[in-house]
Amino acid sequence: MTMLAFVDFIGRFHPVWVHLPIGILLMACLFQLFAKRFPLLKPAIPVLLFWGAMTAIASCITGYLLSLSGDYDDALVTQHQWMGIATAAVSLVLYFLNRFSLAFRYARLGAIVVLLLIMITGHLGGSLTHGADYLTAGLNGAGAEQEMKPIPNIQEAVLYTDVVQPLLQRKCYSCHGSSKQKGKLRLDAEAQILKGGKDGKAIVSGKPDESALIKRLLLPLSDDDHMPPKEKPQLSPNEVAILSWWVSSRNSFTKKVKELPQPDKIKPVLAALQSGGSGNIAKKNELPQDEVGAADEAVLKKLKDAGIMAVPVSNETNYLSVSFVTAGSQAQELVTLLEPIKKQVVWLKLAESNITDEGLAAVAKLIHLTRLQLANTKITDAGLVHLKALEQLQVLNLVGTKVTEKGLAALKDLKSLRALYLYKSGIGSTGWVQLKQWFPKTVLDSGGYAVPILPTDTTLVTAENKK
Repeated sequence: MTMLAFVDFIGRFHPVWVHLPIGILLMACLFQLFAKRFPLLKPAIPVLLFWGAMTAIASCITGYLLSLSGDYDDALVTQHQWMGIATAAVSLVLYFLNRFSLAFRYARLGAIVVLLLIMITGHLGGSLTHGADYLTAGLNGAGAEQEMKPIPNIQEAVLYTDVVQPLLQRKCYSCHGSSKQKGKLRLDAEAQILKGGKDGKAIVSGKPDESALIKRLLLPLSDDDHMPPKEKPQLSPNEVAILSWWVSSRNSFTKKVKELPQPDKIKPVLAALQSGGSGNIAKKNELPQDEVGAADEAVLKKLKDAGIMAVPVSNETNYLSVSFVTAGSQAQELVTLLEPIKKQVVWLKLAESNITDEGLAAVAKLIHLTRLQLANTKITDAGLVHLKALEQLQVLNLVGTKVTEKGLAALKDLKSLRALYLYKSGIGSTGWVQLKQWFPKTVLDSGGYAVPILPTDTTLVTAENKK
């Protein structure tokens, strides 16, 4: 074993060793603060302080050796290092103060100082290991497990800024960010990503199969080179697909999604991002319990030829999400085409379309429908009567319509309804009170929110509209 390897080996004991002085000194400080009330504690204080100071010194040494790896932010390491040294030094002073009974008053003050130093040093150490915001991440919802927020128009999003960077921030920055750089690799800025780490470049532009970043993600979880480490939150298949597609598209940092070639396998992933999911497009509780057979391919082709977009809501089911985003001006005439696949359609977007009350009679035949978007259409209270047949309906978007509380009365028996979006609708000021009585378990949203978007809210890119 070389000297460098030996130093690295000893330094790696720091995360284990550092907990000894924390526990010992915390106990010593508590004994010091309560010794006046409980005199029997006094004989134990010097012993605890001595061993607390000794283990603190050992922690400082192992911490210094660990810092030589260069995997951590120098400025933060320096702060953590000096706070650790201060903790050890004040602990020694406190030990000697306890040797003199006349110094008892100063010893209690010293105990308070040691407690503060332990908290500051521990926070800085946690910031080095988990990131500067690790202490508050759980409070502000910025944890690594948090899924991405919906991107209302994924085609207009900048792929790196709006998709890739947030993904890296949630899953990679804790080890490859500004505070910590394992393998001397930083993934928090363009220059650092392109530079790579001590093992070479992390990405090979246009070649995900040759890029270390992608190759390590695909290694078995048991492999030591697998990233992220198995104890860390793992990337979902969709997140891996996004990174792979970004690299294969020559890892642009400025181009919008619509400016990049979109193979068929990435389209449902983009749809998932638009709905706010990073893994499967649909969660289990958003789908009917009973599975259905696959939709007729001839029917799907007919829909596609008519400009209607129909895609699976996840890779594990035959249920479909259908959008009239490119056929909105003909929705009233084309909605009847959905009848042959009425068992498969669970999400339907008719927002901004010419659908009318009469057209909702065809929608009512979609027996498994759980989400329906009718925002900014001409439907009225008369059309809502048809929707009472949709017993599995969970989300209904009526933003910008003329519906009132009178029409919504027809839906009060829908037990599955959990969200009604009614911004800029015809609901009167007194109507909200009535709606709360009819829908006690339903979220009634009256505005000031991001309207949930169906996964098919993407622009259908063709050779004509690419220009």
